[in-house]
Amino acid sequence: MRLIIFGTLNGQIGAATRIALQRGAKVIQVEDIEQGLNTLRSGRGADLAMIDVSLDVKYLVESLKSERINLPVVACGIGNDARAAVAAIRAGAKEYLPLPPEADLIAAVLEAVAEESHQMLFRDPAMGQVVKLAEQIAPSSASVMITGESGTGKEVMARFIHMKSPRSDKPFVSVNCAAIPDTLLESELFGHEKGAFTGAVARRLGKFEEANGGTLLLDEISEMDVRLQAKLLRAIQEREIDRIGGSKPVKVDIRVIATSNRNLADEVARGTFREDLLFRLNVVNIKLPPLRARPADIEMLSQYFVKKYAAANGVPERPLAPTTIEALRLAPWRGNVRELENTMHRAVLLALGSQIEVADIRLPDGSALSDSISRGAAPAAADQASGDAAGASPNLVGRTVADVERDLIIDTLKHCLGNRTHAATILGISIRTLRNKLKQYSDEGLAVPAANEGSRVPA
Repeated sequence: MRLIIFGTLNGQIGAATRIALQRGAKVIQVEDIEQGLNTLRSGRGADLAMIDVSLDVKYLVESLKSERINLPVVACGIGNDARAAVAAIRAGAKEYLPLPPEADLIAAVLEAVAEESHQMLFRDPAMGQVVKLAEQIAPSSASVMITGESGTGKEVMARFIHMKSPRSDKPFVSVNCAAIPDTLLESELFGHEKGAFTGAVARRLGKFEEANGGTLLLDEISEMDVRLQAKLLRAIQEREIDRIGGSKPVKVDIRVIATSNRNLADEVARGTFREDLLFRLNVVNIKLPPLRARPADIEMLSQYFVKKYAAANGVPERPLAPTTIEALRLAPWRGNVRELENTMHRAVLLALGSQIEVADIRLPDGSALSDSISRGAAPAAADQASGDAAGASPNLVGRTVADVERDLIIDTLKHCLGNRTHAATILGISIRTLRNKLKQYSDEGLAVPAANEGSRVPA
């Protein structure tokens, strides 16, 4: 756990620092926000930030966001000042901690961040085989490609491999290639010098240098522009990078792990992914099975999420009824573990009886879990019906391909509650293609569902 603390707060922050160090955290303490930002730009990354509420919390949160530094912020203040706590949360802080610090409270915050980062939970033999392979190859420095559907836990697996490797005491740095525009991704990876381009107000080290000695995760690498892939290939092969605007290469020592929810061999055939880069990354392939193929994990994870969200929301921890467990096993879970987590959180809040019943399990659109189960069996029936019809559906006759494509894209996006990444996965197209289509529809005056990348895919 890497912690950066902003401010002094009359020595109370110093006490928090000592507690964090005793709990095994690696701590950086800075006097003000600018000093902290310069520290983060220099490649000294962190997993969590704690800030004195007397400093400008909103400025810190907005600065981190504008510079694409993904870092949760916890505000700290003397005593239980309700107004300060509310102001800090409204400014973007995730939590508020009263000071003087309580050791158990700080430990709980650190443990919560660590748990979300690399906890690997499984019971099903199918997942057990995958974890066994991951443990076997973790001590090596070989590049790893982790594949699987969205929501199966690819980033969790990457962190697990890192924690089992000799690099576990070094940084683990993650870059979501699908979430960063192509024009910014190069700077994000390789860094830039001051004045290298408009907006480069200061020198900033990229993720390669931040991860030096540790592990770099390239999440959803299939979304990276093919032109940038050439520079990435050189960096992996030569173990050196060139900052934008820099005058000389910089040596780096990292292990690269990449993930994709797409078939990269197909992307190579389409010309959207370099074959030589695939060979370089795919030294070891770890394929995560979808949740529907891991029935024992469905039960175990459901019970884990019930316990987690009952405690988080201060409600009684109700057990899952046997009929509920069976229904959960039968559901298709197209959003995998992410969807299951969201569903169980909702069930914890809706349940009123002594157990969580099937009727308490509601999907994001308000429909019942049983509806999802029946829809999961629908494709086979639909295939049979299409065979009996011996022809195209009457609803499609007389319509242009462009019209059908447009309706399919919009309907899928609505199904995903505006989540572009999940919609692109279901449609079998790249996120870039989806965004171009949506821009076209918007320019044509069509109402396009608002983006919501934090949503879960409904079943």
